[in-house]
Amino acid sequence: MEQTTQAVRSHVMICAGTSCVELGSLAVRDALEKELRKHGLDKEVRVFTSGCNGFCTVGPIMIVYPEGVFYQRVDVDDVPELVEEHFLKGRVYERLLYTKPAGQEKVPMLNEIGFFSKQVLRALRNRGLIDPDNIEEYIARDGYSGLAKALTEMSPLGIIKEVKNSGLRGRGGGGFPTGMKWEFAARAEGDIKYVLCNADEGDPGAFMDRSILESDPHAVLEGMAIAGRALGASQGYIYVRAEYPLAIQRLHTAIDQAREVGLLGDNIFDTDYCFDIDLYYGAGAFVCGEETALIHSIEGKRGMPRPRPPFPAHKGLWGKPTVLNNVETYANVGQIILNGAAWYASLGTETSKGTKVFALTGDVNNNGLVEVPMGTTLRTIVFDIGGGIRKRRKFKAVQIGGPSGGCLPGDLLDTPVDYESVTRTGAIMGSGGLVVMDETNCMVDMARYFLEFTQDESCGKCTPCRVGTKVMLDVLDRICEGRGEEGDIALLEDLAETIRAGSLCGLGQTAPNPVLTTLRYFREEYEEHIREGRCRAHSCPALLKFRVIEDKCKKCGLCQRACPVDAVDWEKGQVAHIDLDKCIKCRSCYGACPFMAIE
Repeated sequence: MEQTTQAVRSHVMICAGTSCVELGSLAVRDALEKELRKHGLDKEVRVFTSGCNGFCTVGPIMIVYPEGVFYQRVDVDDVPELVEEHFLKGRVYERLLYTKPAGQEKVPMLNEIGFFSKQVLRALRNRGLIDPDNIEEYIARDGYSGLAKALTEMSPLGIIKEVKNSGLRGRGGGGFPTGMKWEFAARAEGDIKYVLCNADEGDPGAFMDRSILESDPHAVLEGMAIAGRALGASQGYIYVRAEYPLAIQRLHTAIDQAREVGLLGDNIFDTDYCFDIDLYYGAGAFVCGEETALIHSIEGKRGMPRPRPPFPAHKGLWGKPTVLNNVETYANVGQIILNGAAWYASLGTETSKGTKVFALTGDVNNNGLVEVPMGTTLRTIVFDIGGGIRKRRKFKAVQIGGPSGGCLPGDLLDTPVDYESVTRTGAIMGSGGLVVMDETNCMVDMARYFLEFTQDESCGKCTPCRVGTKVMLDVLDRICEGRGEEGDIALLEDLAETIRAGSLCGLGQTAPNPVLTTLRYFREEYEEHIREGRCRAHSCPALLKFRVIEDKCKKCGLCQRACPVDAVDWEKGQVAHIDLDKCIKCRSCYGACPFMAIE
């Protein structure tokens, strides 16, 4: 029977990361496929789903290749008109194009959007380009070639040397040299060794690991398999939090596929190397991000840290030599082995090589997942990639490093993002959370928020962390409630130093960082809260008083209708008045007034 083939002229990528799926991207995909069949275009326009594309704030996302036309916020109802305009008439469908935050300029092409054009992808190199559930697409982009090279052309010591020469440092927060950690485990005595992956991402606002696992799970499996070869391990475990169902589903699929084609299991690439990977589900304890607590959890014990030494490289899981790195670290390994240490080290700074993935969130126009070379400034990330501050407000601070990090002011926006430069500011790199704050954020309240998180997540094993963070939190509560006292600032600083010096693990040692950095850079806000009973950001309810500005009031009554406790007195044609005895400071009237007549 004669067969005919029809050339595919377009590939349409539909983002199927968690954010886009929640916004209905799979329904958009189904509607698009149906509409293409209706017009007889289903053979020349192919539709596929990818993992997280990164630009989370504008989902569902659709990209048409090979042109690279970027469509945002695509809804099922948009599909018929989009197909008619783009695929039948050959015109860009302007209504769904990205619009620059500063104006009304439409940007059609992916590589012309600042969010994408300023990034350099290594760990995220396959995002938006492959179906994460199809191992063949990963292999088509040189997937598992690094593992093949490691097994057939390199010795275990050669693998370790290549990783050491690349300058790759652990991306989980500590920044310890990856190759050195592997070397310690390789030299440790033991007939059984383990490779662990920390995917227990717990920082508020962080989604780096989740997005990598959803978009490119095989990159992590390949990196772990190479690590296993380097130190002589035959078993790996990925410790992933149970709150990541889509990442777990794709990991299971990837592991099954790798086993089926012989890339996990026995005699990989017809060598004597045998290595397999299993998943272990974490229950969402932030402390299990600490390596010894994570190991205890896998062993079936309560996730609590233990003193070090001995370090896991010598005595880890079930007392055996163990290597533990995070998702992003492993995602880089296959490319380092395939392309060489010099290729990887060509990006970054003298002491911080390669790239870093950040979850950019908060009061910034372009929220999402970004990857930039080490040494890129915070200003570039926030304004060039992030598109600046929402609602044309002023930049105030950026929290880097999550609850263990610190709040940095506008004066430090030109700080290069590398381990040493960030540490000098009093913050830490952390795993990659960046929370941007505008002028409406109170830095005292922000420090309280992060400390409340770490205090709640403390395992309670050591007194400085268990008791000290609670006392610090009580002091911050008093300050935010207008009951601060002279001496509170000095008390916070003394407590912070005691907790840092006496805590057993990194959770307690870094818990005071948000307080210390806000005291360092925003001390005047603490003083205003304590001495003047004033919150300049109008964020602490206990310090707020509301009044109506008579010459601005339009006598419309909107504020009265918005008030849930009848604290606004108003009659038709009269200026409104707020009864402060009844007012619960909920801001409903403030938000309802379109004339800015309430202050």
